[in-house]
Amino acid sequence: MKHVFSGAALATALVLSAGTASATVKIGFMLPYSGTYAKLGQAIENGFKLYVKEQGGKLAGQDIEYFKVDDESNPSKGPENANRLIKRDHVDILVGTVHSGVAMALAKAAKDSDTTLIIPNAGADAITGPLCSKNIFRSSFSNWQPGYAMGGVAAKKGYKTAVTITWNYAAGKESTDGFKESFEKNGGKVVKHLTLPFPNVEFQPLLTEIAAIKPDVVFTFFAGGGAVKFVKDYAASGLRKTVPLLASGFLTDGILEAEGDAAQGLLTTLHYADGLNTPRDNAFRADYTKNFPELPPDVYAVQGYDAAQILAAGLNAVKGDVTKKTAMRAAMSGATIDSPRGTFKLSKAGNPIQDFYLREAKGDKNVSIGIAVKALADPARGCKL
Repeated sequence: MKHVFSGAALATALVLSAGTASATVKIGFMLPYSGTYAKLGQAIENGFKLYVKEQGGKLAGQDIEYFKVDDESNPSKGPENANRLIKRDHVDILVGTVHSGVAMALAKAAKDSDTTLIIPNAGADAITGPLCSKNIFRSSFSNWQPGYAMGGVAAKKGYKTAVTITWNYAAGKESTDGFKESFEKNGGKVVKHLTLPFPNVEFQPLLTEIAAIKPDVVFTFFAGGGAVKFVKDYAASGLRKTVPLLASGFLTDGILEAEGDAAQGLLTTLHYADGLNTPRDNAFRADYTKNFPELPPDVYAVQGYDAAQILAAGLNAVKGDVTKKTAMRAAMSGATIDSPRGTFKLSKAGNPIQDFYLREAKGDKNVSIGIAVKALADPARGCKL
């Protein structure tokens, strides 16, 4: 039997169908849910979902559907995991990740498929450099930024020689390169760059080498479980008594409790700090703690929260129609984000232009003791946008 539709009925059916199709925005989280960065991935997801919850569970009137993939902090699995979200789940928006090596694979997959990507942590310089793209945004930082901010601080403290130490991967190299650029521009000299394979935590041979070199200061980049071990080993070696330790804020953020007494007094630079005591930050911290009491309201949570804010700016501009990619991305790029860290805008390359705080570890908090650099923009070297 044939079913005959009038023109009006068919038009109505198509409108209803289109309305249904656009009523849900599919978000794909590609984050570490296991291994050394597992708590970081969870904090990012928590922050993102908190902002959505504050908007009544929708963005621009659209329901949100979430898909999750554990990226295992494994760059070799990056393309496969990204394609599970892009080709299998057909997500509209990608959110990920923490590990810079994995993020590079994710950025390539996003570019190849023209999928909008928001990076809530990984600071790989190339993503806002040679790989920059109008469909890629970052709610966090470039690896260069916190290192560069600390280089100036070290020089102002009168240190003349430094050793840098990190894992032998992109995030570590770029963070220590940022420190070196700023430190040497201000009259200092990095005399040795020490590395070990990720996620190796056998630090003792390198600590012995630092003791032999006797630099004025050490700058380091570690994060997650490896950072806890490094901070404890550095203190246990006795080096803290003779060689001050400075770091990108990821050395202590979210893990101060685990680091215990060994971390007390450590100075770090980051785009967020505890105790900012602004109305915006206080409200965020109270809401986050209420919803997720098992994890602190740290920088990872803020970056997840702001990833949702950046997306909301784009969706609001197109009334929730994710098919209007050009207009949505232009709105995301031009947005002013009212972040708990302080208001920021994105650079042309999609990276936050933001203040970097000098923080001191006190108890279980990384307390701001001033601003190391105001409105620091990543140089976006190699970006052709």
